[in-house]
Amino acid sequence: MTADLGFGMTLVALVLAVYGGAAAGVGARTGRAALVESAQHAALGVFVLITACFALLTYAFLTFDFSVRYVATNTNLGTPFYYRITGVWGALEGSIILWSWMLALYTMIVVLRHRSTARELYPWALATMLGILAFFLLVMTVAAPPFQRHTPVPADGRGLNPLLEDTGMITHPVALYLGFTGFTVPFAFAMAALATGRVGDAWLALTRRWAIVAWYFLSLGLLIGGWWSYHVLGWGGYWAWDPVENAAFMPWLTGTAFLHSVMIQERRRMLKLWNISLVILTFGLTLFGTFLTRSGVIASVHSFTQGAIGILFLSFLALVLLTALGLVAWRWEVLRSQGDLDSVVSRESAFLLNNVLLVAAAFTVFFGTVFPLLSEAVRGVKVSVGAPFFNQVNVPLFLSLIFLMGVGPLIAWRRASLDNLARNFLWPVVLGVVAAAAAFVLGVRSSLAALAFAAAAFVLATIALDFGRATRARLRAGESLLPAMGGLVRRHNRRYGGFVVHLGILIIALGVTGSQAWSVQTEMTLRPGETAELVGYRVRFDGLTAVEESNHFKVVGAFTVSNGRVLGVLRPAKKFYPQEQSPIAYVDYRLGLKEDIYLVLGDFARDGRQATVKLQVNRLVSWIWIGGAVLTLGALLAILPDRRATA
Repeated sequence: MTADLGFGMTLVALVLAVYGGAAAGVGARTGRAALVESAQHAALGVFVLITACFALLTYAFLTFDFSVRYVATNTNLGTPFYYRITGVWGALEGSIILWSWMLALYTMIVVLRHRSTARELYPWALATMLGILAFFLLVMTVAAPPFQRHTPVPADGRGLNPLLEDTGMITHPVALYLGFTGFTVPFAFAMAALATGRVGDAWLALTRRWAIVAWYFLSLGLLIGGWWSYHVLGWGGYWAWDPVENAAFMPWLTGTAFLHSVMIQERRRMLKLWNISLVILTFGLTLFGTFLTRSGVIASVHSFTQGAIGILFLSFLALVLLTALGLVAWRWEVLRSQGDLDSVVSRESAFLLNNVLLVAAAFTVFFGTVFPLLSEAVRGVKVSVGAPFFNQVNVPLFLSLIFLMGVGPLIAWRRASLDNLARNFLWPVVLGVVAAAAAFVLGVRSSLAALAFAAAAFVLATIALDFGRATRARLRAGESLLPAMGGLVRRHNRRYGGFVVHLGILIIALGVTGSQAWSVQTEMTLRPGETAELVGYRVRFDGLTAVEESNHFKVVGAFTVSNGRVLGVLRPAKKFYPQEQSPIAYVDYRLGLKEDIYLVLGDFARDGRQATVKLQVNRLVSWIWIGGAVLTLGALLAILPDRRATA
């Protein structure tokens, strides 16, 4: 019953999406408002049906309906309630439902928000979004049906991937998919602008906040993914340049470039072609990332499965790119910029260089990710590309980008004079040099790490300088300090929201730099009562305990941590699942602002008389998560309506 009902609703939703996309396109082409209105009703129907499918699949998980193959494959009778819910999107078929539901939700918000405010662009944007939604519904119907029957019905299921039994499963995929699907909206309006020939600033004004929302959720998804990697996988790091991590990082880079370059088009009427191209590239990379994750062509702890779905995604990506580039070629003449670059030393140049570096980083990540596939296709040998390649190429690019974060907002438009450069950058440069010297005195011998601290100090000084000058001007106008600062932020929320985002990225960069430069680790085999020492920390092995959980068995180690005083007892473990051949590590840690203590239980004797433990002291890692919170505040501030007209 569940399988038949779910499949029927999916099929009807597919028919409605195809009809709605066609009706919106024909209505836009012929000016028939009734067809566009009919497409809106179809979009509502699609949203309701996908929501019903999502609810039905969730109910199947909660009630252990093993007549549905997807449920039987991704849960069992011992799965806790919480993980039965997250298991809904824990594998291929459910992830496609989640993706489709979010895209349908975005489509409904576009309908409600823009149907009366963008009459020329809206119908084409609606047609684009429904067309994309139809593709995902086609995948749900043909290649990855979540409601496929399972006969005979088993008494118990296989169970969820143990690595996914974590609270991050409810936040990481949701945030990441909200980012991926969110970039559909700017893409849809860009296609509408090309279809109508209205490639000026109107589509940018409509989609700026959409792009910020998508960029923020993608940023949040990446950060939560880093936290998941840090506290679940047991290797002590948060970013491994895994192919699927890279697949999410590439659209983040190009989306960041787009958010910066739109300011040039708004101010100087430049980079129309570039901005359209960035939106196409960003959306294309979200599809490419989906292809990588779901095709099985790469080996990753994040990937789902291998099957016919890969060729579907690759074909759809080719169709999207060919259509988009065809529209660009059609509108080539009107996409020519109206402004010219007056000087190399200007804000336009700084933003343009920022864009070039971001796209270069995206290309580097893309090349390193697909090179093993190309090597295997050409030579029959898969050559691995590891973290050293990505770090060696990208770290200088990222350092340059951090430096430009300080230059771009303060350098003058059109042409910067020597007086402008000296007035805005003399003291920030001095502070940057002082920071590099201080890092050297504190024992930093890596030139890249010293440059990172110098660049961070430079950018922080430029932010403080800009905000201090603006606040001082309001004080001279008679305002008191706190109202002056609050009014400044409210009146220029887009600018200062961007500054807060930059501050969050600076904090993240310092966390990454510190963790790479100063973290240390050791691994020792201990008997009960014996201790291991590392940089002032003592870890005493107290013993092992066996624990039976609802869906697994685990062996827990008890380790007392001290540094002159007892800090607590950490309990790393090994989990043994019936469906898994190898045990799963359970990490325990003690977080701190300066450093984390991180324990991973290795091999152990069955009689509990000895155990191997990996002890790590990871410096400044918590700054990465703090930076994410600051970035959230900045994004929320930048999304708020512009209040300059009313302040």
